[in-house]
Amino acid sequence: MYRSDGERTPGAKLLLAILVAAALSIPLFSIYLLNYDRQTQSETATKAITEGWGGPQAFSGPLLIIPYKSTTTETVVENGKSVTRTHEGVRELTLSPEVSELTTSLAPEHRKKSIYETVVYDAKVEGVARFGLPRDLSRQGVDPAALDLARAELRFGISDPRGIGANPEVSVNRVPLQLQPGGGSSGGSGFFAPLNAGQLIAGPIGVRYKFGLRGNSSLTFAPKAGQTVWKVRSPWPHPSFGGDYLPVSRNVRSNGFDAVYEIGNLALGESLVSTAEGSSHVVDRLNHDQAMQDRGVDNSQSAPKVASISLVQPIDLYSQVDRATKYGFLFIGFTFLALLMFDIIGGVRVSAVEYLLMGAALVLFFVLLLAFAEVIGFSLAYVVASAAIAGLNTAYSAAVLKSWGRASFIGGLLVGLYAVLYVLLSLEAFALLIGSLLLFAALAGVMYGTRKIDWSAPRKSEAAA
Repeated sequence: MYRSDGERTPGAKLLLAILVAAALSIPLFSIYLLNYDRQTQSETATKAITEGWGGPQAFSGPLLIIPYKSTTTETVVENGKSVTRTHEGVRELTLSPEVSELTTSLAPEHRKKSIYETVVYDAKVEGVARFGLPRDLSRQGVDPAALDLARAELRFGISDPRGIGANPEVSVNRVPLQLQPGGGSSGGSGFFAPLNAGQLIAGPIGVRYKFGLRGNSSLTFAPKAGQTVWKVRSPWPHPSFGGDYLPVSRNVRSNGFDAVYEIGNLALGESLVSTAEGSSHVVDRLNHDQAMQDRGVDNSQSAPKVASISLVQPIDLYSQVDRATKYGFLFIGFTFLALLMFDIIGGVRVSAVEYLLMGAALVLFFVLLLAFAEVIGFSLAYVVASAAIAGLNTAYSAAVLKSWGRASFIGGLLVGLYAVLYVLLSLEAFALLIGSLLLFAALAGVMYGTRKIDWSAPRKSEAAA
């Protein structure tokens, strides 16, 4: 590893560079933790910003609930004798509309707290629905004569009632209804309207409704109708369509988007009539299933089917910084490799301290990137941080390598690496391909440049001396 005069062999110099690079993995890993901590603080600030405004919203309805008298018979054995008992109670018949057409206008708005920012929205929902009384109620085990139409309720489910706007309007056959908070007389979240549904006997009834809904991040709709048509428009240019159903048509532009959903009850896999307990509390089931998923329990099979639209931030700075940090060893490796080549081939000695200082500057780039990105945005922060570190290492390498020409090579290498990294972060789908080709090219260049080096011997010039 050493000559008699103390000069390291090329192999020893390579090992030294590797050891310093390995030591730099500790602060590099600390940046992962720092980024996670800042992301957690950002999420906490986002919750504070949206407190009292409304969270990610889900809504459903309208559903028509009609109480009816139910008689059940059971046979039990008492003292060796069969005894038949009859119980009378009140159950709920849930009617979904035959047709439901609604439009939603999403108006996004940026909200800030200190250096943190989030996007909230104010949605305006307007719609019409038509309800009809099925002729085959007896097949559901319901006697039409047992229906208490005078105590019917029209229910709308809202996941976060804090976001309900002022003065919602609901009318049946153009007659306004008085609204009540809650998901109905049986509980739940949202609002409902008591009504006398006796008109159903004569024929279908029409429902018109209009309400505002404040929330953030996403808007989810749980369709419940024979035929649902949901039209959504917004000036937000970065929507993400998810859930169980995708729009049949969508138009995403730089100044907003339009989307149209068409969903039938055959696709929902549900009948328009239900006597199951809690069948009208669709949103409450969604909230429960989400809570179970947060605990690691998969209830996706029993969860109501939904269509969802998320307002995506085009650049998530914390995920970008996280991805950039994963390429930290690429910067360290290429820079150390250039220094090693100047040492072995160019005859300029580079000490462990000099490796360490230049490596520390490379690690500092990611700290600067995170700090500036929270204030001025990711793209501008990337330019500032990369220019600062490239300039610092170029000036320092001029002293270490004793030549501004060699330092310019280091500076050009860093500028090229930062440019490539930005491209990799922008082209996520091709990042692996581009990165693999770059590593291949770098390895081929190193193998070619060092093909005649004897890694176990000192430089020829010094051996001759």
